[in-house]
Amino acid sequence: MNVRRRLIPAAVASALGLGALTACSSDSAATGNTDKFDVVASFYPMAFLAQQIGGDHANVTSLTEPGQEPHDLEISTKQRAQLEEADAALYLKGLQPAVDEAVGQTGIKTKIDAATLTHLEDHGTGGHSHEGGEGHSEEHSDEDEHGRDPHVWLDPVKYAEIAQGVGKAFEKADPDHAADYKKNTEALVTKLNGLNGDFENGLKDTRTKVFFTNHAAFGYLAERYGLTQEAISGVDPESEPSGARVRELQQEAKADGVTTVFYETLVSDKTAKTLARDANLKTDVLDPLEGITDTSRGDDYFQVMESNLKALQTALGAK
Repeated sequence: MNVRRRLIPAAVASALGLGALTACSSDSAATGNTDKFDVVASFYPMAFLAQQIGGDHANVTSLTEPGQEPHDLEISTKQRAQLEEADAALYLKGLQPAVDEAVGQTGIKTKIDAATLTHLEDHGTGGHSHEGGEGHSEEHSDEDEHGRDPHVWLDPVKYAEIAQGVGKAFEKADPDHAADYKKNTEALVTKLNGLNGDFENGLKDTRTKVFFTNHAAFGYLAERYGLTQEAISGVDPESEPSGARVRELQQEAKADGVTTVFYETLVSDKTAKTLARDANLKTDVLDPLEGITDTSRGDDYFQVMESNLKALQTALGAK
């Protein structure tokens, strides 16, 4: 599969080692053997959960660097060694094959697969394949073959289910701090329930229910709030849509009152802008929250999700 994305070069990522998050120590070398509960997370949504639940008791690092597209992550030798030293690994099986393999080969006692903590569904597009008429690739990842969409963190309700499972796993793995993990989990779930309420109220009365995006990452969000996600391209999010696909989307935009084509922060906006120009539509960012960078519309999961809500309200004509 020839997917062209904006990635940090592998040599740079390897030199950086495990990416430390904002709330964690900037010394990413100190992944294991600290006096805290050392957790290695696969990418931002998992690391955020570990931070929120682990609190002061956890030392959390992420395998995916800020600004690096997580699907194509390769694990360095240094990262494999650091995984061996960790107390726990938190990942989402099916999203990052290299992480699945690395975690499976380590002797970590506590391996937490978020995919087992909620129900993953088939949204007809696989994990990161895309609807798009012409130009479909014949290659598929494991997640495509199993028809499971891994983007569960974009649904606050499912994300809360995962949080509860992670909290229980932390309590079992580090019983000395179980009470604090339980308290932190309850606080996080309360915030996620509030976010769900914001989305329900903010999107219940809109002029249209259809939105265009170049990455089919928002199936759970669309399903939760009664929306329809229409992905533009084939498996390559930077490829231009075919002429037939553009005409099809132009007609759909007119029929359904679509005003905006959404693109992401970690891949090129070329596809979205091509369609927007040809179909006379606007463009805006709908962040799949696979990583936080300086260009993200917010500093953490909740801020970016609130920004996503505002973008959807504007594009869908919320009343």
